[in-house]
Amino acid sequence: EAREEDMKVVVAIHNHVNDTAWEKILEYERVHCDECRNPKLIKFMGKPKELSPKATIRSWFGYARPFDRHDWTVDRCGKTVRYIIDFYNGQPTPEAQMQGAVSMYMDVRPALDSFEAFIDRARMAMNECLPSQPKRR
Repeated sequence: EAREEDMKVVVAIHNHVNDTAWEKILEYERVHCDECRNPKLIKFMGKPKELSPKATIRSWFGYARPFDRHDWTVDRCGKTVRYIIDFYNGQPTPEAQMQGAVSMYMDVRPALDSFEAFIDRARMAMNECLPSQPKRR
Protein backbone atom coordinates (compact mmCIF):
# COMPACT_ATOMS: atom_id res chain seq x y z
CA GLU A 1 0.00 0.00 0.00
CA ALA A 2 1.34 3.42 -0.96
CA ARG A 3 2.06 5.86 1.82
CA GLU A 4 1.52 9.58 1.36
CA GLU A 5 5.14 10.38 2.22
CA ASP A 6 6.30 8.06 -0.59
CA MET A 7 4.19 9.70 -3.28
CA LYS A 8 6.71 12.45 -4.11
CA VAL A 9 9.28 9.80 -5.03
CA VAL A 10 6.72 7.64 -6.85
CA VAL A 11 5.59 10.60 -8.97
CA ALA A 12 9.20 11.54 -9.76
CA ILE A 13 9.97 7.98 -10.91
CA HIS A 14 6.77 7.83 -12.96
CA ASN A 15 7.59 11.14 -14.65
CA HIS A 16 11.13 10.01 -15.42
CA VAL A 17 9.85 6.76 -16.97
CA ASN A 18 7.34 8.67 -19.11
CA ASP A 19 9.98 11.19 -20.21
CA THR A 20 12.34 8.37 -21.17
CA ALA A 21 9.63 6.57 -23.14
CA TRP A 22 8.76 9.79 -24.98
CA GLU A 23 12.43 10.37 -25.86
CA LYS A 24 12.63 6.86 -27.31
CA ILE A 25 9.48 7.52 -29.35
CA LEU A 26 10.99 10.77 -30.61
CA GLU A 27 14.01 8.82 -31.88
CA TYR A 28 11.63 7.09 -34.29
CA GLU A 29 9.70 10.28 -35.02
CA ARG A 30 12.86 12.17 -36.01
CA VAL A 31 13.00 10.01 -39.12
CA HIS A 32 9.79 11.78 -40.16
CA CYS A 33 10.85 15.34 -39.29
CA ASP A 34 10.40 16.42 -42.92
CA GLU A 35 6.70 15.61 -42.75
CA CYS A 36 6.10 16.48 -39.08
CA ARG A 37 8.24 18.57 -36.79
CA ASN A 38 5.91 18.41 -33.79
CA PRO A 39 4.46 14.98 -33.06
CA LYS A 40 2.06 14.96 -30.13
CA LEU A 41 0.97 12.29 -27.71
CA ILE A 42 -2.78 11.71 -28.15
CA LYS A 43 -3.30 9.01 -25.53
CA PHE A 44 -1.67 6.19 -23.68
CA MET A 45 -3.14 3.04 -22.27
CA GLY A 46 -1.72 0.54 -19.84
CA LYS A 47 -2.17 -3.10 -20.83
CA PRO A 48 -0.35 -4.98 -18.05
CA LYS A 49 -2.11 -8.30 -18.68
CA GLU A 50 -1.75 -8.23 -22.48
CA LEU A 51 1.53 -9.39 -24.01
CA SER A 52 2.67 -7.72 -27.19
CA PRO A 53 3.32 -10.04 -30.15
CA LYS A 54 7.08 -9.57 -29.70
CA ALA A 55 6.92 -10.35 -25.97
CA THR A 56 4.79 -13.43 -26.68
CA ILE A 57 7.28 -14.80 -29.21
CA ARG A 58 10.24 -14.04 -26.93
CA SER A 59 8.49 -15.87 -24.05
CA TRP A 60 8.18 -19.00 -26.23
CA PHE A 61 11.99 -19.08 -26.31
CA GLY A 62 12.36 -18.75 -22.56
CA TYR A 63 12.92 -15.00 -22.28
CA ALA A 64 11.33 -13.10 -19.42
CA ARG A 65 7.89 -11.62 -19.88
CA PRO A 66 7.49 -7.89 -19.40
CA PHE A 67 5.94 -6.80 -16.12
CA ASP A 68 3.91 -4.09 -17.88
CA ARG A 69 2.92 -2.86 -21.31
CA HIS A 70 1.70 0.50 -22.55
CA ASP A 71 0.37 1.49 -25.95
CA TRP A 72 0.95 5.15 -26.76
CA THR A 73 -0.82 6.82 -29.67
CA VAL A 74 0.96 9.70 -31.39
CA ASP A 75 -0.38 12.30 -33.80
CA ARG A 76 2.22 12.75 -36.52
CA CYS A 77 0.67 15.90 -37.98
CA GLY A 78 -2.58 14.19 -38.93
CA LYS A 79 -1.33 10.60 -39.10
CA THR A 80 -2.05 8.37 -36.10
CA VAL A 81 0.86 6.14 -35.08
CA ARG A 82 0.75 3.59 -32.27
CA TYR A 83 3.81 2.66 -30.21
CA ILE A 84 4.22 -0.32 -27.93
CA ILE A 85 6.28 -0.07 -24.75
CA ASP A 86 7.15 -3.30 -22.96
CA PHE A 87 8.63 -2.88 -19.48
CA TYR A 88 11.11 -5.52 -18.25
CA ASN A 89 13.00 -5.95 -15.01
CA GLY A 90 16.62 -5.00 -15.63
CA GLN A 91 19.94 -5.90 -14.09
CA PRO A 92 21.16 -3.21 -11.71
CA THR A 93 24.87 -2.70 -11.31
CA PRO A 94 26.35 -4.28 -8.18
CA GLU A 95 26.77 -0.80 -6.64
CA ALA A 96 23.15 0.13 -7.34
CA GLN A 97 21.99 -3.23 -6.03
CA MET A 98 23.82 -2.63 -2.73
CA GLN A 99 21.88 0.64 -2.38
CA GLY A 100 18.58 -1.15 -2.98
CA ALA A 101 18.04 0.39 -6.42
CA VAL A 102 15.92 -1.32 -9.00
CA SER A 103 16.54 -1.45 -12.70
CA MET A 104 14.22 -1.75 -15.64
CA TYR A 105 14.42 -1.84 -19.41
CA MET A 106 11.87 -0.38 -21.83
CA ASP A 107 11.46 -1.86 -25.29
CA VAL A 108 9.87 1.02 -27.23
CA ARG A 109 8.90 0.58 -30.87
CA PRO A 110 6.19 1.36 -33.40
CA ALA A 111 3.39 -1.20 -33.45
CA LEU A 112 3.43 -3.12 -36.70
CA ASP A 113 0.17 -1.56 -37.83
CA SER A 114 1.58 -0.52 -41.22
CA PHE A 115 4.38 -1.24 -43.65
CA GLU A 116 5.84 2.17 -42.73
CA ALA A 117 6.16 1.04 -39.10
CA PHE A 118 8.06 -2.03 -40.29
CA ILE A 119 10.43 0.20 -42.26
CA ASP A 120 10.91 2.49 -39.24
CA ARG A 121 11.89 -0.49 -37.10
CA ALA A 122 14.30 -1.71 -39.77
CA ARG A 123 15.89 1.75 -40.02
CA MET A 124 16.34 1.94 -36.27
CA ALA A 125 17.85 -1.56 -36.17
CA MET A 126 20.31 -0.58 -38.90
CA ASN A 127 21.28 2.57 -36.98
CA GLU A 128 21.95 0.46 -33.90
CA CYS A 129 23.93 -2.17 -35.82
CA LEU A 130 25.97 0.31 -37.83
CA PRO A 131 26.89 3.09 -35.41
CA SER A 132 29.18 4.68 -37.97
CA GLN A 133 26.09 5.61 -39.99
CA PRO A 134 25.00 9.14 -39.14
CA LYS A 135 21.55 9.27 -37.61
CA ARG A 136 19.07 11.35 -39.56
CA ARG A 137 17.66 14.17 -37.47
